[in-house]
Amino acid sequence: MVSSSIYIPILAFTSLVALQSPAAPKKGGNPEAAKIKNPVAATAESIAAGKRAYQRLCVKCHGPEGKGDGSAATGAVPPDLTDAQSDYGSSDGDLFAVIHDGTSPDMEGYAGRLNDTEMWNIVNYVKTLRQR
Repeated sequence: MVSSSIYIPILAFTSLVALQSPAAPKKGGNPEAAKIKNPVAATAESIAAGKRAYQRLCVKCHGPEGKGDGSAATGAVPPDLTDAQSDYGSSDGDLFAVIHDGTSPDMEGYAGRLNDTEMWNIVNYVKTLRQR
C-alpha cells in the first residue's frame, strides 16, 4: 500500500510545472492561458527592458509602434498590438503564451531564446502600446 503522503509532493510538483508552462495559444484566447498571472510588476525598469527586447525581436514584423506594419512581415499580416482585442486573447497570460509558443510559422515562439522574466517584460511593454 502506498502512503497518501507521497501524493502531496507529486501533486505540488505537478501544479508548479503547470503554472510555469503556458497553455498553447488558440484563436479566440485560451482560458488556461488567461489564468496565468504576470509575476513581473510593470515597473519602469520592466517596461524599458521589454521595449529593448521588443525592438530587438518584434519590431521587424509588428512595427515600431506595434501596429503590425513592420518591414519584414511576411505571410499573414501581424496583428495590431495597440488594439486591446487580440485574436489570441488579450490577458497577460495570453500575451505571454503567444510570445512563449508563437502562433504559426510567421510568429515563432521565443521559449528557447528568452527566459520567462524577459517575456513578461515584453508583455508589460506591449500593454503600454495600447495606451497611446
